[in-house]
Amino acid sequence: MERVKPLVLFGAIFAAALALRLCHAGVLWVEEAYPTAAALEMLRGRVLYRDVWFDKPPLFPLIYLLWGAAEGWALRLAGALFVTLSAAAAWWAARRMAGEREGVLAAILLAFFLQFGVPSAVMALTPDLLLVPLHLAAIGCAAAGWPFAAGLLCGVGLLVNTKAALVLAACALWQWRQGHRLLSGFLGVQILAAAALASAGALGAYWEQVWAWGAVYSRETFVEQPWKEGLRRTLNWAGMHAVLAAGAAWWFWKRHGTESARMAGWLVLSLAGVLLGARFFPRYYFHLLPVVAVLGARGLALLPARALLAVALLLAVPLVRYAPRYGDLALDALGMRATVWRDLALERDSRATAVLLARQQGPEDTLLVWGYRPELYVFTGLPAASRFLDSQPLSGVLADRHLTDATVTYPELSIRHRTQLGREPRPRVIIDGLGPLNPRLAFFELSGFSAWACEYEMIGRTQFSILYRLRD
Repeated sequence: MERVKPLVLFGAIFAAALALRLCHAGVLWVEEAYPTAAALEMLRGRVLYRDVWFDKPPLFPLIYLLWGAAEGWALRLAGALFVTLSAAAAWWAARRMAGEREGVLAAILLAFFLQFGVPSAVMALTPDLLLVPLHLAAIGCAAAGWPFAAGLLCGVGLLVNTKAALVLAACALWQWRQGHRLLSGFLGVQILAAAALASAGALGAYWEQVWAWGAVYSRETFVEQPWKEGLRRTLNWAGMHAVLAAGAAWWFWKRHGTESARMAGWLVLSLAGVLLGARFFPRYYFHLLPVVAVLGARGLALLPARALLAVALLLAVPLVRYAPRYGDLALDALGMRATVWRDLALERDSRATAVLLARQQGPEDTLLVWGYRPELYVFTGLPAASRFLDSQPLSGVLADRHLTDATVTYPELSIRHRTQLGREPRPRVIIDGLGPLNPRLAFFELSGFSAWACEYEMIGRTQFSILYRLRD
């Protein structure tokens, strides 16, 4: 393979990523609506955790402030830049471990699979996805003999995704003799973050929302026979990423010794990141993608040109599976035809709800959204009436099951939160985005809110939402 100039390589990756992501400019996935809604509240002067309940690490919504918590083309431009940054991290890590050819292959392969995958997973800048470049850069630093820098990157990663602790463990496979330097970089970032949160009066709330609530969420899986389901989904993922799996298998076949053991350890730790919580959502597999991309690139680099071309044909599997959706959305954006896509049913309903509310919206209106429909805050532009952006901390029913189930996971916390909310000024507008889907969890059916029913009147409804306004 001829040496590819980095400017050309990453320019092509950025152009391709931007063209594909702009097809989603008219879509706001719920996974990105949540940090967008939190960022909008921060722009209104609220402090994360103290004034806004948010169960993800702090850098997640802070990143969305970089483009003003805007949706549309700005969000997709940020996504294209993110894909390019991730590809650059893969290129750098693979070059440090192996060479130029491996670096180029790793960058191209990673960029490809950050585009052609489950749309809601590859498009939304979620904690699992945002950790990818930090993961790769940290491992690259560890392999290059820079333990303090690797620790710093892992420390920043923990402020994006708690699974960064596993990345730190993977870095120790290369730098266990310099573990004190690795830990000093990692802990240094955490101390600074804790000091910043404490100065804002949000440290205790951060611990409760991200770590305590996160621990409850992780141990309460809704998946029956999780290990059987995990095996099935992991094999499906490996099939969709067959070109990487083939390259990784070939590398392990050809290479032995200390380096092989380190890569195997990195692979096992990354797989553990997927298994945590026993839910196996598509976005969880982003913890596995960095190691498989590097391994795959290193294995493919060992193949002769003809064999490499033959294996590259396996890219047709994800291409055929996911590329047509970009075309559908592009035609939709151009107004040439309306896309009927079940994955966007709730998103389209939220847009229709916002249009309905806009006809009777007042300047003093505040909004409470019931359910996990944070995009309603974005589409309506209304400020949150409380610190709760969704129903989970109020109902105690987790969002991964509340459309079909009403089992309360955290009753003590939810009762305390409902009591607090009852003492605050009433929301001017309530949108029940859960009751039409699961009547057992309708807003006015819940203990503590049933007494509110006489204070509100229904002002409209859509297929999946009911709108209520506080009576004068």
